[in-house]
Amino acid sequence: MNRAIYPGSFDPVTFGHLDIIKRSANLFDELIVGVLNNTTKSPLFSVEERVNMLKEATADISNIKVASFCGLLVDFVEETKASVVVRGLRAITDFEYELQLAQTNHILCPSADTMFLTAGLEYSYLSSTIVREVARFGGDISKFVPDKIAKEMYAKYNIVK
Repeated sequence: MNRAIYPGSFDPVTFGHLDIIKRSANLFDELIVGVLNNTTKSPLFSVEERVNMLKEATADISNIKVASFCGLLVDFVEETKASVVVRGLRAITDFEYELQLAQTNHILCPSADTMFLTAGLEYSYLSSTIVREVARFGGDISKFVPDKIAKEMYAKYNIVK
């Protein structure tokens, strides 16, 4: 079985993430969306909330599994027996950091390769950080995230829409 992992914080999952997920799902027998439980950050949503949001947002894609992980990505890759890590690139500025990660991960886990997918042009500016900032001030995030996620974000910020 050809299995890949698309890791990230997904705080929140955006239309850009969903674009990469859908395109990746078409390339592999199974795609595992790995939600990082990063203990050094203070996310808006808990890891359980992010997993549930992703499960709902990808429910129509049959070859996707959503799971959380903490620690090193390479350990999660080995645990799931994945052979590819999928990473999205929005702009050239992402590439240098992502290349360092890919090379480090390959040294730690030579059996796994990294594949980069460029974001669709309509999502090349989009990041979860930007979405959180706009939502925090009550701005319209309907073009950035699915409706249900927008509602959950506004609720987190105690904003009535």
